[in-house]
Amino acid sequence: MKEAEKGKRLIATNRRARFDYFLSDFTQAGLVLTGTEIKSIRMGHVSLTGAFVDFHDGEAYVVGMQITPYKEGNIFNTDPMRDKKLLLHKREITKLMKQRDQAGYSIVPVELVIVRGKAKLEIALGKGKKAYDKRQVIKERDIKRNLARRIKQSGSYDD
Repeated sequence: MKEAEKGKRLIATNRRARFDYFLSDFTQAGLVLTGTEIKSIRMGHVSLTGAFVDFHDGEAYVVGMQITPYKEGNIFNTDPMRDKKLLLHKREITKLMKQRDQAGYSIVPVELVIVRGKAKLEIALGKGKKAYDKRQVIKERDIKRNLARRIKQSGSYDD
């Protein structure tokens, strides 16, 4: 196991982002959390579906990421859909802003992990796929599934 992956625990993935976008330029960013949000994250009560990164006043925010309120929390629970600030260096933010301004590009969260006790959001530059690209992905996935099924049934490649 790599040194960097020792304290890394996957909490949530955005499978829809991998289906809807061609992803590149992955970056890991910290999150500014309040109240009992980290407890909910550790329990896995997070949804990245439909989330994206937006910029306000030179700062990056993740919009649409839902963190379900902590069940045992009280007044410290916050709005589950509030925009969460991302912790990035200024040069990373300007680079991402330039990339996002290109036609057809978005910055989407791919996965949420906990690294050495801190919540980190893996974000990527995504170029939207066309309908025919998505059909191709579905076709390849079905072929792989059928091949795996045949191998399991026959026990070999011979058929």
